[in-house]
Amino acid sequence: MRSKRLTAAAVGVLLALTGVVPAQAQQLRDVVLIGNAQAGTVSFLDGHTFQVIGTLDAIPDLEQRLAAMNPVERIGYETVNRIQGYKKFVDDIALSPDGKTLYVSRGNLADVVAYDVASRRQLWRTKVEGFKADHAAISPDGTQFIVSALSVEKAHVYDTRTGAIVKTFATGAYPHGNDYAPDNKTLYNSSIGNVSLSKAFNWAKGKRQLTAVDPATWTVKRTYQFEYGIRPALFMPDNKTMYAQLSYLNGLVEYDLQAGRIVRTVQLPFSEKAAAMDVNDYPQNSAHHGMAYSGDRICAAGTIDDYTVLLDRPGLGAKGYVHYPTDSLPYWTLTSVDGKHCLVSLSKRNAISVIDYATAKEVASIPVGHFPQRERLGVLSEAAVASFG
Repeated sequence: MRSKRLTAAAVGVLLALTGVVPAQAQQLRDVVLIGNAQAGTVSFLDGHTFQVIGTLDAIPDLEQRLAAMNPVERIGYETVNRIQGYKKFVDDIALSPDGKTLYVSRGNLADVVAYDVASRRQLWRTKVEGFKADHAAISPDGTQFIVSALSVEKAHVYDTRTGAIVKTFATGAYPHGNDYAPDNKTLYNSSIGNVSLSKAFNWAKGKRQLTAVDPATWTVKRTYQFEYGIRPALFMPDNKTMYAQLSYLNGLVEYDLQAGRIVRTVQLPFSEKAAAMDVNDYPQNSAHHGMAYSGDRICAAGTIDDYTVLLDRPGLGAKGYVHYPTDSLPYWTLTSVDGKHCLVSLSKRNAISVIDYATAKEVASIPVGHFPQRERLGVLSEAAVASFG
């Protein structure tokens, strides 16, 4: 995500010829985006120091949106809130490559919006089908934003310039994550199944499916069926291996994408609190939710256990644990732009835990907004940074 710089001479030539300074020549600041789900805000952290640069309100039009809902939409809104147990206004986030525009998947408002960061002006708003906008991914060139329409077994591809839905592809039940493969030749959509049903009715949750899509044509190349919902997943550079957390699993699996099978299951230890929990009380069926990696280390959030564990690859033995106070709810992880740190969102502590990959120790805790979940890397333009004062 680090921005490339043009030389001063090259900038001078381009400026003389076109009168326009290219985006690559501008100073772009590495940042970490934090989606504060319940607050409906996005925090911007410096990508290297992790200090908060500023915060953007992603729901300034909340009352307008609620007032505009028809009876069916309002019932859907309230039902999603009840199933989640809280109002999730920010589900997922991304920044444009030029650091000027923020894209937000607005969870229970069932829409996707774009903001000019510097002016806070909403550039466009587009509904998703159904009642919830879920996890998202931005294309490598920044021209498309892929969002799961959770209640209709589809994912939408948005034109980031206009907000128009340009493609839709079929998914499993309750589509969740969207992840580009490291070579960007495949987009993987993972589904979690109907999380409102108890584990005893796992058979009725719908297709728990990994859908491999060609991002050049948005056609489905292959599907993989799972017994349990696919939570956060990591796709390795060999294009053969996926590590995934699954619904109800206190750990993770290693999955062979060529053979289409689980080759290893890693069971991680339960905390005393987690061991006493009923599986039907796991948040949205997930025991562990959040994975990142850097080199030969995996950083995994033990959501119900209130810890983060660092695992060595390929052996998957535990390098170390960072334990948090009870009910911290570690809920997402992200590798820093320099690859040295794992950032873990502690949703019930309104903070980001910064862990050193080398030592498996927490080195900082950064206060953010209410109920942080999704974390993404990006860059901010000079004007966007300046707008935070």
